[in-house]
Amino acid sequence: MNIPINLFMWAMAFLPIVVLLVLMIKFQWGATEAAPIGLLITVITGVVLFKADIKLIAAESAKGIWNAFIILLIVWTAILMYQVGDEAKAFLVIRNGMRKLLPNELLLVLAMGWIFESFLQGITGFGVPVAVGAPLLMGIGVKPMWAVIIPLFGQAWGNTFGTLGAAWDSLAMSTNLAVGSKEYLATALWTAVFIWMWNAISGIALCWFYGKGRAVKKGLAAVLIMSVIQGGGQLLLTQVNTTISCFVPSCISLVVVLLLGRTKLYRDEWSLKDSGIMEHSFTEDAAVDVPEDMTLIQAFVPYFLLSAITMIVLVVKPINQFLGQFKFGFAFPETSTGYGYVNAASESFSPLAPFTHASMFLLAASLIGLVYYKKHGWIKEGGIKRVFAKSVAMTMPSGIAVIGLVIMSKIMDGTGQTVVLANGIANVLGKIYVVLAPFVGLLGTFMTGSNMSSNILFGGFQMTTANLLNVDPSVILGAQSAGGAIGSAVSPSKIILGTTTANILGSEGKVLKKIMSVTVPVTIVIGLITFIIIGIQ
Repeated sequence: MNIPINLFMWAMAFLPIVVLLVLMIKFQWGATEAAPIGLLITVITGVVLFKADIKLIAAESAKGIWNAFIILLIVWTAILMYQVGDEAKAFLVIRNGMRKLLPNELLLVLAMGWIFESFLQGITGFGVPVAVGAPLLMGIGVKPMWAVIIPLFGQAWGNTFGTLGAAWDSLAMSTNLAVGSKEYLATALWTAVFIWMWNAISGIALCWFYGKGRAVKKGLAAVLIMSVIQGGGQLLLTQVNTTISCFVPSCISLVVVLLLGRTKLYRDEWSLKDSGIMEHSFTEDAAVDVPEDMTLIQAFVPYFLLSAITMIVLVVKPINQFLGQFKFGFAFPETSTGYGYVNAASESFSPLAPFTHASMFLLAASLIGLVYYKKHGWIKEGGIKRVFAKSVAMTMPSGIAVIGLVIMSKIMDGTGQTVVLANGIANVLGKIYVVLAPFVGLLGTFMTGSNMSSNILFGGFQMTTANLLNVDPSVILGAQSAGGAIGSAVSPSKIILGTTTANILGSEGKVLKKIMSVTVPVTIVIGLITFIIIGIQ
């Protein structure tokens, strides 16, 4: 690769991201409007400055469309699940039932927006916790924008070792870490340490959002207990089995949060009427619509089905191997820029295994749930037609944004702009670079929407940089993947999943601004701690 890495080229590579952030945060544009502008700038800089030809742009655009299609499958099936529950009025039953189990409103919000989302992240991932979580939170009276923000925080801590360790495995593979080796375990340990910090801080942040100091004081005990189970449990299990290191603690935390609801500290009804995230008038007005003959367990049927189907397919190896063999992808030729940056040919790019993909689990759970609700009379005449019509109508607008953002990230990657960004930082800063190591991971997830992709994109680069700087790669790689996990909370493509199911598409800038107020400071702290650890070693 002969791309000149200088201030001008670095600035031009960073320009599409800057424009995207400014449009979304400063001017409050929605991702649907901002994504095409970012994409246009990426194409122009790619062709004019990074010497990409039309063949390369077309190939990377096609890859982006294919990846976006896979994401949109999750969007549509998650919305379908939401519409099934909404048509049957199941969310009203969930709201009232969970309020009885957890009369403390703050604990209820933490359970539905932090604990349950981490459980979903442990088994599914791919944005499902955000898409599913937003309408559930709205069902218990959370304002739509906050119903998007809360699950974005809730799912982020499980973004490396969740989805049965998919993102972690990608980091290990891209850096040639042998499973069980000293380097493998050390990297897993540091990753889990950094993520534990984020887990605890995100829980406290959710309390702060609910009611500032009063809520932090009330919820601190629950947050610390949950964090020890989630973050601490994950840390211990990474030294035993990384595949289940997120899933097992997230399951345990689901049980423990219900037990906490029976303790002296949280068993009595408690709420803050002036909470900035709750819409109490909505909760009271909706009570008349609750189906009297539907139990809480029946309301949760699609989610129980989702969990069971996912567990069976992903955990039972014979079933997983049989269903996983059916996959397909498209072939792409080798392409290169005028600077010699090569994109290898692929016989089957990003193959989709439909029967083991998250969208299939969502679809199956939705359809079975639809039949179940219909059989019990909770979905009335014409309800099935309404469910599918609303699902398609809600998915269409977000499709433009998702396609634009994913194509933008693929072109940046394919033209070498992403590599220039990372290399430019490392070349200028030297050892001080380690402070920014988690930001590189965050940047990768912000661009691609996937911690797994971020680890693939930057894992090797982080390892090489660490060796060049003569510092411990395990700490740097831990910061990389922890940053990638945090980045999943600010990823525009994930934010769109939430704004779509919360029916507030166009509010992505407001959501991003709120979340960055927490994610950026935490990432800075992790970077500083990384620098201190490197200095001590």
